[in-house]
Amino acid sequence: MTETSTILSAPVVLVHGLCLFGRFAAKHRPAKEYFPGVRGYLEALGNRVYVPRVSPTARIATRAAELKAYLRRELGGRAVHLVGHSLGGLDARYMISRLGMAGQVLSLTTIGTPHHGTAFADWAEKCLRVARPFIRTLGSLNHALFDLTTDACRRFNELVPDAPGVLYRSVAGVCEKPYLGPEWAFPSRIVGRAEGPNDGVVSVASATWGEQTEQWVGDHLNLVNWPNRLMRRAGEWHDRAADYGRLLGGLATA
Repeated sequence: MTETSTILSAPVVLVHGLCLFGRFAAKHRPAKEYFPGVRGYLEALGNRVYVPRVSPTARIATRAAELKAYLRRELGGRAVHLVGHSLGGLDARYMISRLGMAGQVLSLTTIGTPHHGTAFADWAEKCLRVARPFIRTLGSLNHALFDLTTDACRRFNELVPDAPGVLYRSVAGVCEKPYLGPEWAFPSRIVGRAEGPNDGVVSVASATWGEQTEQWVGDHLNLVNWPNRLMRRAGEWHDRAADYGRLLGGLATA
C-alpha cells in the first residue's frame, strides 16, 4: 500500500476558510466546492471525509464553536484528522485548545493558514476603520479580517497554545510571476513587501506551523485545488487532490 492509497482509521474533516476569498476569485475560476475534487479523491481511496460548513465571515471563536458542534453532532466523540485551509486552520486550533476538543483530534494539518497574521489584513483594517462610517454592507466581514491582522494573531498565539498529543503540520504556498493571477497582484505586493514570499495573501513565514511543513507552488486558492489558469496554460498545473492523499498518507500511524 502506497502513501497515496492509505486508508486512515479515523475520519478526515476538511475545514473551509474565510469565504470572501472564494467569492473574490469565483468570477475568474468558478468552483462548486470549496475543496474541489479533494473529498471525492480521498473517499475513492476508502477514507471517510466530512466537510462542515461554518459561518463564512464570522470571527474565529464563533466558527470554532460551530465546528465543535458539527463534530459532536455528526461524529460524537470519534477521533478525527482535521485539515484546515486559511482561517479554517485557526478555527481548528482554537477549537482544540480552548473548547476542550484535544482528546478528539489526532492531527491538524493547516493549508495556507495565517498563523502569524497577514499584512494584507493590516492594510484592510486601516482602510475599514477609516471607511466604516460610510460602509454598512460589510456585516461581520470586518470582524473576520480583524482576526487576521498580525497583532490579533500574536495575541491569538499567546492564548491558544498547541495541545499536547495533537500532531500539528502545515503547508505554505508560494506563487510568483508568471503564475500569479491579476486578482492576487495587489495583496501579494502588500504581503511581499512586509513578509516575503507568499501565496497571494499569506506569507510562507506566517503559514509555517507545527512539526512538519511543506511548500506548494500556487496561489491561496490553488492550495485547495482551484485550478491556476496561468499554470495550466503553461502545462505546469497538476490536480492537487493527490497531494492531499500523500499528506494524509503520512498520518497512518497518527
